[in-house]
Amino acid sequence: MRFFRACDSKLTIMVVPHSRGKVVNFQTNVFALTFGILLIIGIVASFVYFKKQDSGIRSELSKMTKENHELLASFDELRDENNNVLQSVKRFKTSLSKTLSILGINQSKTSSRQSAADGDLNSLFETQELAEGLTQEVSDMKQLATFLDDSIQPIEQIGKMLENQETLFTDIPNIWPIKGGIGHISQQFGQNTHPISGVWYIHKGLDISTYRSGDPILATANGKVVTVAYDSGFGNYVIIQHKHGTYTRYCHMSTVKVKKGQTVSQRDVIGTIGNTGLSTGPHLHYEVHIGSDVVDPAKYVNVKLTK
Repeated sequence: MRFFRACDSKLTIMVVPHSRGKVVNFQTNVFALTFGILLIIGIVASFVYFKKQDSGIRSELSKMTKENHELLASFDELRDENNNVLQSVKRFKTSLSKTLSILGINQSKTSSRQSAADGDLNSLFETQELAEGLTQEVSDMKQLATFLDDSIQPIEQIGKMLENQETLFTDIPNIWPIKGGIGHISQQFGQNTHPISGVWYIHKGLDISTYRSGDPILATANGKVVTVAYDSGFGNYVIIQHKHGTYTRYCHMSTVKVKKGQTVSQRDVIGTIGNTGLSTGPHLHYEVHIGSDVVDPAKYVNVKLTK
């Protein structure tokens, strides 16, 4: 009770101006005065609080704006890279189509599949209406994924074709006849000066020298040994018959490691370099015959890299 009486106590507040103006006074009670003071403090505190909050929000907005600019810059860079990828795929598409045409691979199945999936090679680079909610970049990447998926089958076909070509390569002379790819050509095919007589003559093979005897000689293709013999000119020599009417001859051998009638595979060792017959030093005289014609072996020793 005393508390309420104290709060209800009357107070007179007088405002006396410095000049001779009228004195203003008004009456209130302790409760109203206290409430007014608390209200003013609350308003000031709220102002300070929200001012601080506003400063924090402005700082956060500034930070988010900066991050947004960075994201936009990254997006522009990504869009440029995406465009570069699409241009590369366009060039790849053109090259792949030309390669498939050269190899005679039917592209109709691939084209049908792409059309069914709305991913035809040509549609990848055409302007088309986008589905609702998709960006151009997402649409392009989806088409790119479809194109790459549809490219798997023709590439696999090319791989199978190359595997078949591998068999063909082993049936024709196409590797260096000395193991390890060593040696150098000491005399070319064609018109040359005879190293002993000194007269002009047609040299019908390649002379390959390693400066020593005993280096392994390889069969340059799969085939059958049809001749193992000795000749005063060729010395110890071997002739191998291959498919497609091709023969190879290996002369001046120090040792022969095959027999007539034996089947050999490409890269099998058939003998070693020597100096037998009419020779001025250890070397291999290597010939390639197609039917009855003698051809330049240099055109065949580099068809395929020696392993």
